[in-house]
Amino acid sequence: MDEITFFGEPEAGSPRPFSAATRAGGLIFVSGHSAPHDPERGVFRGDTPAEEVRNALAKIAEILAEAGSSLGRVVQVSMLITNPDDYAACNAEYVKHFPGGLPARHTARFGVPTQARVAFSCIALAGDATRDDRS
Repeated sequence: MDEITFFGEPEAGSPRPFSAATRAGGLIFVSGHSAPHDPERGVFRGDTPAEEVRNALAKIAEILAEAGSSLGRVVQVSMLITNPDDYAACNAEYVKHFPGGLPARHTARFGVPTQARVAFSCIALAGDATRDDRS
């Protein structure tokens, strides 16, 4: 059986009962994440949909780096938005983060108990985080 490695496992009793990511079978599976938001520490999601996309993808990039991958090795993305009116603004920022080629993607409307406008999950190739196989 292949080994599964968990990254960012929650503490017991956490209201978010899932790991930030898992690695198995040469792939990294990243759970859904919105832009970080912690006003007590001066961390805010962003004032616009584009800022939220930028900050959420920065969070995804951090998780991928911890798991040994990068945005350049992402093969599939799920983009979750709360307001379809934000779709164009989210797309305009999103494409900037994948200059080597756009991964397969689907978009869905979501609602979670936060004020986030956008969130992402993805699947990436594990391995050399500095290499971009799509060039």
